[in-house]
Amino acid sequence: MKYLKYFGIALGVILLDQIVKLLVHYQMDFGTPGQIKIFGDWFKLHYTTNPGMAFGMQLGSEYGKLILTSFRLIAMFGIGYYLYYIIQKKMHVGYIVCIAMILGGAIGNLVDSVFYGVWLNNAPYNAPTPWLHGQVVDMFYVDIWEGYIPDWVPLWGGSYTALWPIFNIADASIFVGVAIILIFQSKFFKEENEVKQGLDHQERQNESI
Repeated sequence: MKYLKYFGIALGVILLDQIVKLLVHYQMDFGTPGQIKIFGDWFKLHYTTNPGMAFGMQLGSEYGKLILTSFRLIAMFGIGYYLYYIIQKKMHVGYIVCIAMILGGAIGNLVDSVFYGVWLNNAPYNAPTPWLHGQVVDMFYVDIWEGYIPDWVPLWGGSYTALWPIFNIADASIFVGVAIILIFQSKFFKEENEVKQGLDHQERQNESI
């Protein structure tokens, strides 16, 4: 039951992410023509696809997407096992929830990469196969600034882009999970730190004898 509760959080993220993505795909027009303003000009729904990694970066190879998707598959199993491990070790509940959110987000985007090239026919035209080459569907757009990036800027230089990337539920789940871990890490790992400090203290005492 304890495993089901936390893996259920990951499953909830996956389902919500996929429902929103499919609604966007089937109910919205692609790009600027279908853009919907939610809060003024700064927060919008904007249907777009991301063929590569986060922030639109890509691996510069014919098989770059295949390598990326394969890495995501390996990472999914790694995070899934780690979630099982920390539940078994009864680590801090908040930390376990965060890892479950990260797992759900990782799988949510993996579904796009593996299946959307076939299900939604959105694989790049030059992809060797639609399987494992699907593009991730993004829709939440925080419009802080957009314009031309100078050529000297690494990675994004020489392109017209937005200051804040367009993201989805899966991205948000990963970001929030990581952010909470970073903010509350001293609380999440308090017991481990206390044990380590106790061992260090004991070791210093032994050395002084």
